Amino acid sequence: MRMMGLDYGSKTVGVAVSDALLMTAQGIETIVRKSPGKLRQTLARIASLVEEYQVERIVLGFPKNMNNTEGERCQKTLEFQALLEKRCNVPVVLWDERLTTVAAEQSLIEGGVRKENRKEHLDRLAAVLILQGYLDMLAFQKEEEQGL
Repeated sequence: MRMMGLDYGSKTVGVAVSDALLMTAQGIETIVRKSPGKLRQTLARIASLVEEYQVERIVLGFPKNMNNTEGERCQKTLEFQALLEKRCNVPVVLWDERLTTVAAEQSLIEGGVRKENRKEHLDRLAAVLILQGYLDMLAFQKEEEQGL
């Protein structure tokens, strides 16, 4: 089983997939849209990746505000979630993505990536952080169940 992590933005979607053992997340690409409202090609590409990597669950970043309220981006994400479930025919779970973009940016800075090159990596790395957070939560729950 594999899972996919998505960082959904107004112009791009960062994509990550897990390994078959659900231990690690790897960034695979950033999908760029020509127009914020045009999702058909984006959904087709994600569906193609779901099939290619045999993904059984998608983890979609949910951009809550820092005070835990849901703004306009949350509504757009919920709409995208419904489209994904219909198109890809796999469950799509929401994962709190607060500060993942900030953490991704900091990782790129610490890794010495030049400012003008960071944007091309930022969304993909944010998708990795979203998916890795979810995988870590699953591993923790499994340990708790086993009494470790």
